[in-house]
Amino acid sequence: MQNIPSLTVAEYIQQEIDSDTKYEYHDGKIYALAGGTMNHSTLSVNATVEIHSKLKELQSKCRTFNSDFRLNISKSNSYVYPDLMVVCGEIEQPKETENAAMNPILIVEVLSKSTAEYDRGDKFYLYSKIPTFKEYVLIDQYKHVVDVQYRVDSSSLWKFTRYEGLDKMIKLESISVKISMDDLYYNTVNIPTV
Repeated sequence: MQNIPSLTVAEYIQQEIDSDTKYEYHDGKIYALAGGTMNHSTLSVNATVEIHSKLKELQSKCRTFNSDFRLNISKSNSYVYPDLMVVCGEIEQPKETENAAMNPILIVEVLSKSTAEYDRGDKFYLYSKIPTFKEYVLIDQYKHVVDVQYRVDSSSLWKFTRYEGLDKMIKLESISVKISMDDLYYNTVNIPTV
């Protein structure tokens, strides 16, 4: 078994620059991110466009960021790349880099077969350590299903809502936005209609 040395945050950031590859960073260890499928990309773009346009209509001070922008989870010394995150108000950034946010209110992940368990489990646990984080949206790329978890008040209690079928409207309470499942799944392919 190969012993991989721990990296500092500065070494991790330099590794990304030198290799032109995105990595998740967890307390000294890095993990390369794999490419996604056509539906994964389509759903990520659709979610970003829908949420961004609704926030613009509301003249909200919230901003959307796609998976090119890092999220720093300081309590676990981690850097990750959510498929989409929304930050409201001033963007808090770590001292090590200006290319990361620390204070999202909403995070969206498009599930894949290789990451679904991680996104629902350990990654959600990491995200829940962020004080500003209030809503987690999980989009299934294999069926028309979206799961939304919303933090009730400032407690550790999360309300779970599942949306199934293209005729549903997804309610995002943290940013006062509704998006239709039909718009979210627009241009996806080979997803069976239930």
